[in-house]
This record gives sequence, C-alpha cells and structure tokens, in this order.
Amino acid sequence: MTQRAHPTNLIEFTADFLSSPEFNTSATRIEITNVRTFNRDLFAMLDDSPTLADAERAFMLYMNALFHIDAEQAPSSARTPFRSCYLKLLQGWGFDSNGAEGAVLKGWAESRFGLAPSYHKYPLVREDPSAWTPYLKEKMDSRFHSNSIYSQLDLLYEFTQYILRRFIHQERSHITLYRGLNLCEATHLHRRACNLVSLNNVVSTSTDPDVAGCFGDIIVAIRAPVSKIVFVNNLLSIRPLRGEGEVLLIGGDFWVTPQS
Repeated sequence: MTQRAHPTNLIEFTADFLSSPEFNTSATRIEITNVRTFNRDLFAMLDDSPTLADAERAFMLYMNALFHIDAEQAPSSARTPFRSCYLKLLQGWGFDSNGAEGAVLKGWAESRFGLAPSYHKYPLVREDPSAWTPYLKEKMDSRFHSNSIYSQLDLLYEFTQYILRRFIHQERSHITLYRGLNLCEATHLHRRACNLVSLNNVVSTSTDPDVAGCFGDIIVAIRAPVSKIVFVNNLLSIRPLRGEGEVLLIGGDFWVTPQS
C-alpha cells in the first residue's frame, strides 16, 4: 500500500521508510535538515520560555520578525502587497483541504518528506496524468510563494515538535487520533480488527472521535507517531483550523482500528 515516494527529501531517511507501517509503529524522530541549525535564536528563545504561553509568544515574535507576518493581520489594503502566511494557509486548509492552500501544504510535505499526495480533488494515480494538473497548478501558485511559505511551514513543524516533546507528550512516542473515512476508503476494513490504511501525504485527524465522525462514514483510531504531527490547533491562541482538537498529520500506511 506504500505511497509513491520521491528518491530525495529533506530528512535523514527514505520516504519509503517514512510512509511504511514499520515507521509508524516505531518511535523514530524526524528533523527537517538545517531548520534548527539556521534558526538557533528561535530555539534559544523557546528554551528560555518557562510556559507554553511564553513559548507561543516567542514563536510569534520570531515569525513576525522573519516573515513580517504581523502585516498580514491588518485589514487588506490596495497599497499592501499580499504576503503568504502560514496562518492563512492553515485557515484555507480548514475550509477545504482540496483547495489551493491544501495543494501548497501537500506540496510542502512532498518537498520535505518525499511523499507524493494520493488525492487532491481527484485520486492522483500514474495512469491518469490529467488528474495531477489542478494539484500541480495550485501548489505552485505564486500567491502562496511570495514569502518563503515552505520555510514558514518548516518552522511551524519544528515548533510543534518542540512543544509536543517539552510541554505536552514528553517521552510518549505515540498518541491516539481519529479520522472519519468514507465508504469508498473503508470498504476493505474489518470491524474490530486492525487494518492497514493508506492516508494522503497530509491529513486532518482529531483527538475527538465524535468530531472525526462528522467527516466520514466509519471512524478509525490511529496510533500516530508524535514525530508525524505537523500542527495541533490548540497549540496557538489563534485557532487557524476549524476543529478545536484538529491535528494535521503526515500520512503513509497506518494500522487503524475501526470504532463501533
């Protein structure tokens, strides 16, 4: 079930391993090459932050200084050029993960982790090159690449990992998340049995099974490695996603358990 993977990425092991159930049951950590090295000041500020609230303030100050994101919070003006912003990108994903913002997020995961998406508006399969056209066009939309958006997402991922390890999950390697699957995705699932499911290269999950049930016919529990969590909605006082407990997860082949 392994997703199509690229031979290169910006992590220390292959995309084939990253997408495999073996990785997803292991406690392997992920680090995007040079993000922490080139942003030592941010992580020094985080180390000096005694609370999660202090760490959030340090992160927001750093992102504002580096990418001028503070200007994004002001009302739009004809004199103000559009600057892409990770918060607006997440907000767009929350409204429609198959929109242009969703394509940019999937493109970032493809670039950094080497995992090609399996779905964007349509199933993305080698046998149908035309299905890739909307994805390729949207992921490269110049509106979203005017302000180093991939670098913003790199920092968001590494910040999330830092916060999860230090303040929330500490030494826990996995947490249970929930996702609603539609009937087409879930036809091969066996109730009360562990099943292997291939998830898109970035997917929304939830910490609440009732919320996950609003987005699919069958709810599955995923034992997800903490290292694959891109963002958790309640980590920031600004909630860019729609669901309180929404969690963005790097995909691959996961063992899941259908919920009754």
